[in-house]
Amino acid sequence: MTDRLLEAKGISHSFDTQLFSNVHLSLYSRQSSAIVGRSGSGKSTLLHICSTFIKPDEGSVSLFGEDLYSRSDDAIEVVRRYEIGIIFQFHYLFKGMTAMENVEVAALLANEAIDESLFEKLEISEVMGQKIGELSGGQQQRVSIARVLSKKPRIIFADEPTGNLDNETAALVMDVLFDYVREHDATLMLVTHDMQLASRCDHLYRLEAKSLEEA
Repeated sequence: MTDRLLEAKGISHSFDTQLFSNVHLSLYSRQSSAIVGRSGSGKSTLLHICSTFIKPDEGSVSLFGEDLYSRSDDAIEVVRRYEIGIIFQFHYLFKGMTAMENVEVAALLANEAIDESLFEKLEISEVMGQKIGELSGGQQQRVSIARVLSKKPRIIFADEPTGNLDNETAALVMDVLFDYVREHDATLMLVTHDMQLASRCDHLYRLEAKSLEEA
């Protein structure tokens, strides 16, 4: 049985020009959703609206049945720390720390124990004692994903998470994410240009002409 974890209703947003209007989107547990579209169509902005970082010009976002942007800044920070995980194309790791220390900080802030089997699944067990600057770009990205999953988030937002990875490593990373979603009754919202990757998700949406439609 699936539960609705996020509902965006009537979302509109502009910068210099309007990016999109009257967008509706629901994310359910144990399911993944991909959003594709041309560069500049607003895919990342929509992800940032759903993930607590940008308040929309119009519309509402509900997380776990409660309106997101009617909450206080402190309450939103609690959601960001404990309930959601965000994976970017760039890893934003602490370079002066080891890979393990980066993961430990995230787990500690979320009051979660580290599941070291995650390192084996991501094939990074052998590098966890090394400083971030000693790792390859692909290893750094996999450490950043381990850091996010160590929080045990209920919603994962991923913005081009495999953009800097080779095809084999990208497939490995997505297998781990899809398995996590199923095993933890979580959901995944993925923004990508990779149609092959997007097609692996349960739902595929296209953002174009300022509108979001399921493909």
